[in-house]
Parts: sequence; structure tokens; C-alpha cells
Amino acid sequence: MELLPAIDILEGKVVRLRKGDYQAATIYNEDPVAQAQAFEQAGAEFIHIVDLDGARTGEPHATPIIEQIMHKTLLHVEVGGGIRSMEAIERLIDMGVNRVILGTQLVVDDDFARDAIDKYSSALVAGIDARAGLVAVEGWNEDVGMPADDLISHVHELGFQHLIYTDIMRDGMQTGVDVHRYVELAKLFGNPVIASGGVSGIDDIAALGAQAGSIEGVIAGRAVYEHTLDIAQAMDVCHNATIKAMAAVVAQHPCG
Repeated sequence: MELLPAIDILEGKVVRLRKGDYQAATIYNEDPVAQAQAFEQAGAEFIHIVDLDGARTGEPHATPIIEQIMHKTLLHVEVGGGIRSMEAIERLIDMGVNRVILGTQLVVDDDFARDAIDKYSSALVAGIDARAGLVAVEGWNEDVGMPADDLISHVHELGFQHLIYTDIMRDGMQTGVDVHRYVELAKLFGNPVIASGGVSGIDDIAALGAQAGSIEGVIAGRAVYEHTLDIAQAMDVCHNATIKAMAAVVAQHPCG
């Protein structure tokens, strides 16, 4: 299970939104590159970057900043926000980005999603953001009336191996995570999922870790910035959870 500290970039600054509201943004750092370096120094290995301007406009805005992060750290990086063309995917992968998140395009352009997963396979992540169980797109500004469970089943059929599910009403609120929901989603998706939204502290990481067979990773944002979650401690919990999950798999399927 991976811990992915989040860097959400809006107008060149590191921010956190509350429930996806662009008018309720808190600025935590004027320099996203410095923030990434700070996460690396704290022990993080993988970070989650969202280009909020890109998510809202449909065109990447933060690519030059992301490129600097790739050059100035050794972090693994996944990126989402405004990625709606093959060219945008290719540019990020050529920069060394490990995983690219598709969100809105999963809903509005099924042919594109199919072509992208055929070409880029495990480098892609299905990013599904939901409010009250319904999918939201265009930077969370538009509800499309589609049940999130239906879209999850569809991206599984398309061949996506990674899924981030964000509970918008919990995002940025530090209200805790719904572990049971993520376990259900993993069964529906057919693979472990990445949990996003609501992390308040180490207890949430531990609760997800107890279900590490269903949880590939957890994205932490405001809890890290408000210092209610220590990265090094959370990394230890994630690492130990992974070991236990692997041991459980071996116990169920012993060699010989």
C-alpha cells in the first residue's frame, strides 16, 4: 500500500480545496517544486499531483512545474487534471511521469479512453470523482447523473489496472475515510483501489492498511499540510500493511 501526499496546483501555487470548491482554496505553499522536495525529504516515495487549472479548463496548465519536479526529485509521480488528448499523455510519460490519470474523458469520450488504455496500459489511472455516489467531471463542477459504480465497472471492462476514487464530500475535510466503501469498490473494479478524500490522521491510514488487499494506495492532502498526519509514520504503516497483505496471499496460496 502506497502513501501519496497530494500537491494540488492552482495558479502556480499549492492549494487544498474543500469539497472541490475552487472558491474555498487554502494556499499552503507558493512553490510546488519546493513542496515536492519537502515531501521527498520527509520520506515520501510517490506523490499525487493535480493540475486544478487544467481540470477546470480542459487544457494542461501545470506541465512546466511538473517537469521541474521530475528533474529536481527522485519521486514517483502520478498526474491528473485536464489530460484529454494523446499528446498530453505522451508528454507527461516522456517527462518520466509514472502514472497519468484520466477523469472527464472516461465519461465524455469512450473511444479516446479505449485508445488510450490500449496504447498506454498500466501507465494510466482511472480517476473517478463522486458526489453522493454520482460521477462529477470538469474539475468537479459538473454532475453527469451517472452512478460511480457503473463507471467503475466500465473502466474495469476497458482494462484499467489502477483506479482512484475520490469522495468529493470528504475531500479536504479531514472527516475520516469510508473503508468499507473502498473494499466494495475493489471487488467491483477487480483490483485494489487508491483511496482519496477525508484522511484525517494515522488512524485512517491504519484502517485502510487493515484492508491492504483491497487498497493499493491512499492520497493524503490537508492532513499532511495541517500536520495531523506525519509522512514517515504513515509510510511505516503502509509498508507494514503491504507486508501483511503479501503474507496473507502466500498463506492462501502456498507453493507446492
